[in-house]
Amino acid sequence: MSELPRSVERELEDHDAFAERENGYELTTTVFETTVTATDADGKRDGRFRVVVSLPGLDAAVADETVAPVVEDGWFETLERRLADTFTVAHTSTHEEPTVERDGETVRVTLEYVAWDAGEGVADAKALIEYVEGTYAQGLIPGYEYRGPAATLLENAQGRGQEAAEGGGESGGMPM
Repeated sequence: MSELPRSVERELEDHDAFAERENGYELTTTVFETTVTATDADGKRDGRFRVVVSLPGLDAAVADETVAPVVEDGWFETLERRLADTFTVAHTSTHEEPTVERDGETVRVTLEYVAWDAGEGVADAKALIEYVEGTYAQGLIPGYEYRGPAATLLENAQGRGQEAAEGGGESGGMPM
């Protein structure tokens, strides 16, 4: 693993949702493969962050059937448009446009930004990954049976919905 700025490394090590891996840090609270790295930034900034989230394409996420190419393409284009707003959940205002690329059955989302403060940079990494995860979940098309991470996302959402319905939490609906 390349050397992280010490302040960023400390923040990632101290954060209970990140774990060190061979090529950076991963967010352990998501179902997707993630990598967070950072390098030194110019001036008094704590780091230049790079966050990569690997997602299964729609066809790779669907169980027992093939998704028509036109549906897969439309799904990907919609995901790409929705992820254009990813940085609205971040503290940083110094960032590159999100990159969303398909490579076979994998969609790779790359987010690059500069953080003045290592703690905010790490908090942004978590928020950005969670935004990508939520956006992916919202884009799952009803009527298909899903597998892998997509199925896990749906099961988790259904479990939270069931808990709320049984009085274990708020329903998330509009207040009256």
